[in-house]
Amino acid sequence: MNVLVLNVGSSSLKFQLVRTDDDRLLNNTDERLAKGMVERVGGEAIYTYQPSVGGPQRGSIPLPDHRSTLGHLLTWLTSDDSGAVLGSIGEIDAVGHRVVHGGELFKKSVLITPDVQRGIENNIDLAPLHNPANLRGIAAAREVLGAGVPQVAVFDTAFHQTLPPQAYLYAIPYQLYRRHSVRRYGFHGTSHRYVAARWRKLTERSREETNIITLHLGNGCSACAIAAGDSVDTSMGFTPLEGLVMGTRSGDLDPALLEHVAVKEGLSQREMSTLLNKHSGLLGISGLTNDMRELLQEADENDDRRARLAIEVFCYRARKYIGSYLAAMGGAQAIVFTGGIGENSARIRTGICDGLQWMGMTLDETRNHYCTDGREGIISAEGSRLDAWVIPTDEELLIARDCYRVVTGTPTPF
Repeated sequence: MNVLVLNVGSSSLKFQLVRTDDDRLLNNTDERLAKGMVERVGGEAIYTYQPSVGGPQRGSIPLPDHRSTLGHLLTWLTSDDSGAVLGSIGEIDAVGHRVVHGGELFKKSVLITPDVQRGIENNIDLAPLHNPANLRGIAAAREVLGAGVPQVAVFDTAFHQTLPPQAYLYAIPYQLYRRHSVRRYGFHGTSHRYVAARWRKLTERSREETNIITLHLGNGCSACAIAAGDSVDTSMGFTPLEGLVMGTRSGDLDPALLEHVAVKEGLSQREMSTLLNKHSGLLGISGLTNDMRELLQEADENDDRRARLAIEVFCYRARKYIGSYLAAMGGAQAIVFTGGIGENSARIRTGICDGLQWMGMTLDETRNHYCTDGREGIISAEGSRLDAWVIPTDEELLIARDCYRVVTGTPTPF
């Protein structure tokens, strides 16, 4: 089955074309036929397309909306420019969409029907910047490919719908949860679910034996406690702002400081939101950049105090979450690092794990430094009571596999 995976933003469209089936799922031999993205949809759009064979192809073209953007992409997939990745658009068997918010309504990936679309619409209040764009992507795919091509919604929040009430409820008046659905939802669910499933396969454990803590560390960061295969706690909350220190997001803070800072600085509610989401985190502490690679370079080459401070705060916050989740879970078998930072920065992994020796965590620095640039594997030392792993995430592959399973009726093992 050829699955077109779409991640549609307000002015962007990311895609992968994945070929998968029962045999490929079993043997982890799914084929990535092409990938790419289009930015600045609505004006002079910039596209970068990458076929499986050959280098990336870049260009710009006026694309007024997502329908025309998808049409441009499909024309490229069937053209000589792409090496005719597809003979015709009729070879696309299904479309899988990353949908950010499913609220409490969607607990797993589902075939998109009018009722499902209405459910996504009903959750717009919870993700006003994302769900409308996801719906535009669904509408564009239906217009361009026709109603006969099945579409599947894979929700970023669905994996965390197994959180127990004591983990998802905030200690505020309960009627606010009942009236307005104010609770912890969590995000990065497709990433946490993928690496947990991959860890299972690598270690030959059953779902019920999967008791791990996953750390998705990129520009956005989140931790997830997974017990018996289910997400039982996660650091992101009602929005992606809560939890770990991120590239430009603050993570956890005292809510009372919002009013204090707003009054002192003369900021509106919108300006405060921008401050916490766009100008905080690594960028806010360092005053330099939200890029961890640049911060490490500044710390090494210029001994920049605030760059070092940003790195230390980042590692400390992640280490605190690991400790709290181990306490809540009664222990775990492994910590799994993923995401751009988690997959590629041996120094950050060392910084996070330093201080966990008391609980039996010992890194093997040779393994740790080897597991970069897409290499997966165990990075803890022989005899470590708590294992540490690096597993590159692949959210698009998970979406493609879910799409195949939903369309064919194959049970989803995780």
